[in-house]
Amino acid sequence: MRFRPCIDIHNGSVKQIVGGSLKDEADSALDNFVSELGGDFYADLYKSKGLKGGHIIILNPAGSQYYEADVNQARLALRAYPGGLQIGGGINSANAASFLDMGASHVIVTSYVFKDGRINYDNLKEISKEVGRERLVIDLSCRKRDIDGNNDYYVVTDRWQKFTDVKLNVETLEMFSEYCDEFLIHAVDVEGMAKGIEEDLAVMLGNWGKLPMTYAGGVGAFCDLEKLKALGQDKLDVTVGSALDIFGGNMIFEDVISYCNT
Repeated sequence: MRFRPCIDIHNGSVKQIVGGSLKDEADSALDNFVSELGGDFYADLYKSKGLKGGHIIILNPAGSQYYEADVNQARLALRAYPGGLQIGGGINSANAASFLDMGASHVIVTSYVFKDGRINYDNLKEISKEVGRERLVIDLSCRKRDIDGNNDYYVVTDRWQKFTDVKLNVETLEMFSEYCDEFLIHAVDVEGMAKGIEEDLAVMLGNWGKLPMTYAGGVGAFCDLEKLKALGQDKLDVTVGSALDIFGGNMIFEDVISYCNT
C-alpha cells in the first residue's frame, strides 16, 4: 500500500474540506483546514520525501471567480515537482494537454466522461486517445444511494455534487480499465471526516485489484490504515488528508509514510 499525497485547492488556497459539503453556489464548502502556504510548498515537501503519484484537485469550476487562482496554485505545485503529481478538476480534451505541459504526470477526469448522469463514450475515447491511456486517471468517486431498498455505491460528478446512474462495481472497473492507467476513488460520504473508512468499498476494490487504485476518505488513525490494507488485500494505495498533521490533524506525516512503506 503506497501513500499518495494530495493538494486540494479551493478558492485559491490549499485546503482540506468535508467532501459532501462542497457547493458551486457561492463557492462554498465546510473547511477543515486552510493553509497559509502555497501549492509549491506541499509539492516540494512531497518531492523531498520521494512520494510519487499524488494528486492535485481543483475544486472550483471553470466559471468560478476563483478558478484562475486555483490554476495558479496548481501551476506552482507542478513546476515544483514536475512528473511527480497528477491533476484533476475540470479536465477535458481541450485543456488536458496544457496541464501535462505544466508538469502533471497524469490528468484525472470525471465529469467530462459522464454527461446527464451517464457515461459519454465519445468523450471517454477522445480524451484517452488525446493524452494516451498511460497518462489518464479516471475518478470514480462515489456515494451510497438507496434505490428500491438497495444501498449501493454510485459514481458522483461535478465536484461530488451530482449522482450518475453508474453503479460502482467490478463490471464498471473492468470496462473503464481499457481506457486508463489507474483509478482515483474518494468515498465522498466520509471524505474529510477522519472517522473511519468505507469498508464495503475497500473490499470491493480489493477483490478486483487489476489496476493501481487510490482510495481516499475517512482515514483518521493508523487502525484505519490497517483495516484498509487488510480489506483491500494490500492492492489499494491511500490518500490521507484532514487527519495529517501537515493539514492540522493528529497523524504524523512521516509516520504515515513509514507505515505505508513497510
